[in-house]
Amino acid sequence: MDKIKQNPIVKKLGFNRIVLVFVILLMYTLFCVATGGNFAGLPRILSALNYAYFLGFLSLGVTFVIATGGIDFSIGPVMFCAALISGYSLTSLGVPMGLALLISVFVGFCFGLFNGYLVAYWSVPPFIVSMASMNIAKGVASVFTKTQSVSWPQLAAGGWFRQLVKIGNFPVGLVIFVLVAIVCALLLNKTKPGRYILCLGSNREAVRLSGVNTKKWEMLAYVICGVLVGIAAIFFVGAYTTVQPGYGDQYNNEAIAGCVMGGTSMAGGLASISGTVIGVFIIALLQEGILALGFTKDYQLIITGIIVIVAVYADVVARRRKN
Repeated sequence: MDKIKQNPIVKKLGFNRIVLVFVILLMYTLFCVATGGNFAGLPRILSALNYAYFLGFLSLGVTFVIATGGIDFSIGPVMFCAALISGYSLTSLGVPMGLALLISVFVGFCFGLFNGYLVAYWSVPPFIVSMASMNIAKGVASVFTKTQSVSWPQLAAGGWFRQLVKIGNFPVGLVIFVLVAIVCALLLNKTKPGRYILCLGSNREAVRLSGVNTKKWEMLAYVICGVLVGIAAIFFVGAYTTVQPGYGDQYNNEAIAGCVMGGTSMAGGLASISGTVIGVFIIALLQEGILALGFTKDYQLIITGIIVIVAVYADVVARRRKN
């Protein structure tokens, strides 16, 4: 195994990434066999991709937060809040489509700014802030929409934003998601803000003693997360149309599982955007496969919870060996 890891090609691509890609191929093969070939084909792949887009943006956002050593359990409810407020503004208040999409991103930005300010400048524990934000997001969405569900228009009724997800059978959303992931990877690994965000997770006190404004960069991580959550809301309604108040919690663990499975350490200081992307595709494929086998989504929640525990445990063991 050590010889394989030392191979130049394996080292360049990353051993963990190669293993995760192999897991995707193995899962797809097993689901095809288990369903008698019914899982194979473009419709299933497109359905899994629809799930991967919004979940992917959530995972990319929370990757920045976890890289600082923090956590955000409000991303799912905030995504629903953004979708509900912008959708209600569109369907009931007569706001133009373009402005409604911007409102979605703005709502995510506001929650990211709120969370980041409380964590960075008020030193409120991230867990407490995110739990509070989760409830606030649900409450704000319910009050704004008068507890009514919101249905975004179909493509034929002026819902041109659905072309951001796919045009015919061409997955436009996949192209957009990959491009955003590349931007996030460059931001995290090749820029000063990204380096500071990673360093905060490694040794916050050392960064502070170096004269760096740690509060500013920590808040930035939450703001980036909030913006990506607002974008996730657009892709959610682009694929699934109807949004109901009070939901979104179920996507928190899935998003966190995607980034942790991809190599982001829950202790902070270590993050992999490419690993997060692969982890998201695994979660999306798992969700589609479980439904294809005739099981309910409850089974996916169980499996996702197990994945989180295993991934975090593996990260703890790896850190102990490294130390």
